[in-house]
Order: sequence, then structure tokens, then C-alpha cells
Amino acid sequence: MKKVSNRYVNALNKVKKPIYKLEEALNLLKEISTAKFLETVELHANLNINPKYPNQQLRATVTLPHGTGKKIKIAALVAESEIQDAKEAGAELTNNSQLIDDISKGLINFDVLIATSEMMPKLAKLGRILGPKGLMPSPKSGTVTNNIKETIADFKKGKFEYKADKAGIVHIPFGKAFFSESKLIENINSLYLSILNNRPLGVKGKYFKSIFICSSMGPSIQIDLSSFE
Repeated sequence: MKKVSNRYVNALNKVKKPIYKLEEALNLLKEISTAKFLETVELHANLNINPKYPNQQLRATVTLPHGTGKKIKIAALVAESEIQDAKEAGAELTNNSQLIDDISKGLINFDVLIATSEMMPKLAKLGRILGPKGLMPSPKSGTVTNNIKETIADFKKGKFEYKADKAGIVHIPFGKAFFSESKLIENINSLYLSILNNRPLGVKGKYFKSIFICSSMGPSIQIDLSSFE
């Protein structure tokens, strides 16, 4: 049986209510985020969807007002004439031949891969490597583009893709525990609205079943859904 740390037990003992209003929950979350590293704060939304049906799948992108606090390393597969634009926009990896060779060997040292539509055929054979890691560029995720500078700039600002898992639950980071309460509120509200506005067409009735937040090493805290109304 896995041993639970005293730190976690102490944090869990501070979660005294079954459900909290958003502001109260965020205050508590910051209080119990006591790990020795900068903890990420996460939202876990249980949705009334069945992703095995195409019209009940959720996959979208969002840019949080204050980002997630994570530095993103971007690789860009673009025409030679656009390499300088990609570098100026913030892409760290722009050597096409080296990039393709590294990926083919399973050497993935980037967080996001952005490609122009004309370069996508070069990635066709690499889908088996990139796909399982969620790194295959696609128009739906915004990573296939013909506006390379703007797209890279957006991802550098914190744009990212999220999707529901097989159980219909969305797990998404929305900042760091050291963010101010106001920044966390703005981020989580933007995230909530993104999930709401991307409601799958096949969903009938109530969309959100429950929403929990937690830090990387902390217990979960359930949020009163009326906090977002």
C-alpha cells in the first residue's frame, strides 16, 4: 500500500467542506500548495458526454489571460523562406531536415510542433510517432497554419489544446499556485467559458456534471458550479 505523506494528510484535513465557492476554493488551494517546487494548478471537469460518439467529442484550444506559467518550446516546420519569421516569433527549432530526422528517431525535445500546410506531407510518415504523443500538427488544434508568426506568438503567450478523455473528463492546467487569486480567477473563468462554448452538438441536457481543482501534489477541491454563472 502506497504511503501518504504527512504534508498531503495535513492538506487533506484542511478541505473540510464537500463543495466550495470558487474564490474560497482558490484561497484554500493556495494555502495547501506546500510542495518544495512550483506546483501547477489544474481543473478537472466531468462532462455529460460520451466521446465514443463523434458528435460528443470535445477538442479545442484556449489562450488563458495569464498563461499557464509553463515555458513552451516550439518547433516549426516551414519553408526555407519562412524560417527567419519563425525564429523571430519565438520558435526554438527550425532546422527542417534535422527536425524530421530527430522525430524519426523518436527524439522529441519540444512541446509544440507547428507546420505550414505545404510542409505537412513531410510529416505523413511520422504520424505513428507524433500521434500518440499528441504532437501531430492539425488545423483543428491550430498547429497547421499559413500565418506562422501569429500562430507561434499565440502559442508562446500560452495557447494550448485540450480534449476530453475516454471517460468524458477534461484535465487542464490553468496556472501556478504562486499566481495571484485574481489571475487564477480570470484564467479559470476563461477556461470554463471555452469548454462551455465548445459544447459538442450531441450533448443533451446538463453539460457539466462536476468541476474540481487541485495542485500538482494536493487533494482535490470541488467547485460549486453556480460560481461560474
